[in-house]
Amino acid sequence: MAEVIIEPIENYGLSAKNRPKQLFSKVGIVGCGTVGQNIAMLISQKELEIVFIELSDEKIHLAMKNIEQELDNMIEHWGMTTGEKRAILSRISGYVGYEHLKGCDLVIESIRSKTRERRISCRKEVFKNVEKYVSTDAIIATNSTTIVITELSSELENKERCVSLHFLTNAPSARMIEVVRGLYTSDDVYAKVTKFITMLGKEAILCQESPGLVSVRLFVVQLNEACEVLMEGVSTMEDIDKTMRIGLGQALGPFEMADKIGLDKVNRWMENLYNEFGDSKYIASPLIKKLVRAQRLGRISGIGFYAYDEEGKKIS
Repeated sequence: MAEVIIEPIENYGLSAKNRPKQLFSKVGIVGCGTVGQNIAMLISQKELEIVFIELSDEKIHLAMKNIEQELDNMIEHWGMTTGEKRAILSRISGYVGYEHLKGCDLVIESIRSKTRERRISCRKEVFKNVEKYVSTDAIIATNSTTIVITELSSELENKERCVSLHFLTNAPSARMIEVVRGLYTSDDVYAKVTKFITMLGKEAILCQESPGLVSVRLFVVQLNEACEVLMEGVSTMEDIDKTMRIGLGQALGPFEMADKIGLDKVNRWMENLYNEFGDSKYIASPLIKKLVRAQRLGRISGIGFYAYDEEGKKIS
């Protein structure tokens, strides 16, 4: 009888040097506001470890509190179990300091800043800080849609590792993620992030580098036209939204979606697109600007195009 050789299971662990490393097992997120929280939940549900970086312990506590509340909402409305919630939370950790990103296979920048100049300079600084601590084969990505990845990665030592990934966090049921390669992005990195998206159960929409990609460019033009139709008195806000929902099959109408995204964010998108293309179709409608000036920003402020209760539900 042939001798049975029993090999230690550790030889097959992810850290074993003689075994190809799993493409993605630990993902970092820089900035865990609403967008970062949604990205963290999406990825951690696929049994991947999440490490997020915030500016203070208070922000970390708030992010974890919001994530737990959203998971409770998923238990109540979507059939998630308490066991699944505990497992997801166990895979998410928050820290202050970029050194905690060591060992990440992918790091996604998801910060928020108010002016275009600050958006670019802050993100460039984030990229440089991330590069200090991650390995040379780790991928660095941005979730920004209107700032091109080539510009953000231009000052890094390993520019070829950078890519843009747009998670449609305002439509979590969306089955796609936009992927953008920059001027320096390597074929290998492009292929790896495409596989990563497949791991998440999503489909990669491959885009050429362009501010706004596909989703944002189409959405803001639709919203602007909806504002024009409303201001001309052609129809009511409710019926315009209803037309797009039950007539054309959108999950939310343009006004409902703008409120969910945040009108300040929509306004920034449009400013960036107009600065890039110089096309008047990207100039925000006076109605959008008026609401932003009044701090009627949508669900986040309790009122935008519509009014909302404390749970973010639209008040009839």
